[in-house]
Amino acid sequence: MRILFLGDVMGRAGRRAVTGWLPKLRADWRLDFVVVNAENASHGMGLTGEHAKLLLEAGADVLTLGDHAFDQKDMLGFIETEPRILRPLNFARGAPGRGHGVFTATQGRKVLVAQALGRVFMNRPFDDPFSEIDRVLRAHPRGGMVQASLVDMHCEATSEKMGMGHFCDGRASLVVGTHTHVPTADAQILPGGTAFQSDAGMCGDYNSVIGMDKTEPMRRFVTGMAKGRFAPAEGEATLSGTYVETDDRTGAATRLAPVRLGGRLAEAMP
Repeated sequence: MRILFLGDVMGRAGRRAVTGWLPKLRADWRLDFVVVNAENASHGMGLTGEHAKLLLEAGADVLTLGDHAFDQKDMLGFIETEPRILRPLNFARGAPGRGHGVFTATQGRKVLVAQALGRVFMNRPFDDPFSEIDRVLRAHPRGGMVQASLVDMHCEATSEKMGMGHFCDGRASLVVGTHTHVPTADAQILPGGTAFQSDAGMCGDYNSVIGMDKTEPMRRFVTGMAKGRFAPAEGEATLSGTYVETDDRTGAATRLAPVRLGGRLAEAMP
């Protein structure tokens, strides 16, 4: 199976990158399944229902969120009506929506998608992500109930993301990190056949500070004082993500490649 995961969509520039590139990539690369992290797609903070529809219509099969899952208040209700949007498994108890799902790819094949929030350096004490992911993977064995399984590990610490990768090795097809908006150079297939990358990067304007217009972040770094609000950078965006091919019989990853298209980063593709 050919699976594409796109990293955090950041504001209008990120949405333009996805809607501009994804329809063509689905056709040219004969993609079977696409997951997009969209938790910053609306004004850099959260996701609205309107923007969720835009990304799904562009070719995403599933949208994942993160710690900003409900910054846009209409998502509190919209997520209950759209099963293709996932919030983290270990988010606040009683939060609307769900943290995992089994979805249908091409040829009727089944794909498990789950998301968890890390706890290291995060602002709130979330529930244990490892026990939550373990429960889901045990219930949906790779190569058995599902032909492929994908885990979006949304957190700050590289070590915690790596820990989740090794924790899931042999049980997930792909473990990919999100949240830090910087693509990492550690894409690898672990010994048990699980593809891993610490961060898929950001779909957004890289002439920025992690997707935000540089002016206000730089002022705060240099002077220690705030003057205005953060606003997403609106220049040309890079489409950034991870491409993986899996074996339908075992669910193991057979090929993994970073994806960088357009914008300011050096171009790379599978």
